[in-house]
Amino acid sequence: MDFTRRIIRSGQLDVAIETAGPEDGWPVLLLHGFPFDPHSYEAVADELVGAGARVVAPYLRGYGPTRFISESTLRSGQQAAIGTDAIDLIEALSLDNPIVVGFDWGGRAACIAAAIRPELIGGLVAVGGYEIQDIARFTVPEPPLEESRGWYQFYFHGERGRAGLEQYRGELTAQLWQEWAPGREFSPTEFARAAVAFDNPDFVDVVIHSYRHRFGLVAGAEMYDELELVLAGQPRISVPTIVLDPTEDPMVEPQSREAHAERFMRLVDHRLVSSGHDMPHDAPHAVATAVLDLRALQARGFTAR
Repeated sequence: MDFTRRIIRSGQLDVAIETAGPEDGWPVLLLHGFPFDPHSYEAVADELVGAGARVVAPYLRGYGPTRFISESTLRSGQQAAIGTDAIDLIEALSLDNPIVVGFDWGGRAACIAAAIRPELIGGLVAVGGYEIQDIARFTVPEPPLEESRGWYQFYFHGERGRAGLEQYRGELTAQLWQEWAPGREFSPTEFARAAVAFDNPDFVDVVIHSYRHRFGLVAGAEMYDELELVLAGQPRISVPTIVLDPTEDPMVEPQSREAHAERFMRLVDHRLVSSGHDMPHDAPHAVATAVLDLRALQARGFTAR
């Protein structure tokens, strides 16, 4: 799949987007996570374009060619910021009820957009389930094994971690790729291509702010205060949703359909998928199939309430 890159002014950002498929195709928005880039979705996009989709895969704030418009804007990585970015991009591109797919940070952005502006979205593929952070609960410790898997988050809480990410961003992110897909080899060529996105001048600031804000260690941008209060209430999602749970990702614990249904009011299906953290790369057909299933429902008029 050969993407075509464009820069779109959207909200606080000049967003770099990778696009594929016919201009008049039915829209799909593909949101990547940390530390990845839109190329995670190459094989997914290839299958969707073959079914008539217009695919849009943006570089999130702090990644790749995406840039902040103003030098004075806080380089926030808080959840309200990335969720707002997704909403702003849908509106800037005039996407008509896109099906939105996301994992990790992208999953969080997708869930927030679906929760806050369901009328904009035609369907949601939630990799790993409900990703809206309950920041108040981040004060509650997890069992030691679970805590150990989040070592990088605690590392980023101090200035030593900031310096480490700055100096060793390639080595650190490659380590996470390896840890999050145990038993799966990743291509050095694919990693090198993705790692270019981490050379963004705002990458370190956005990442550090994200992992400090979610633990209540730093304030967010004032403009997102009201939205953060809404998100603290853990809003349910009314958009038709398919949840894909990875079975080989140490960062995600698969849940039951019943547990997911408590968060997703219109849960179409819950599927266990053999993949690591980067499911669009590891299991592209499973992701594309979920999108196509939602598209079929959308074509029959099954939309968000």
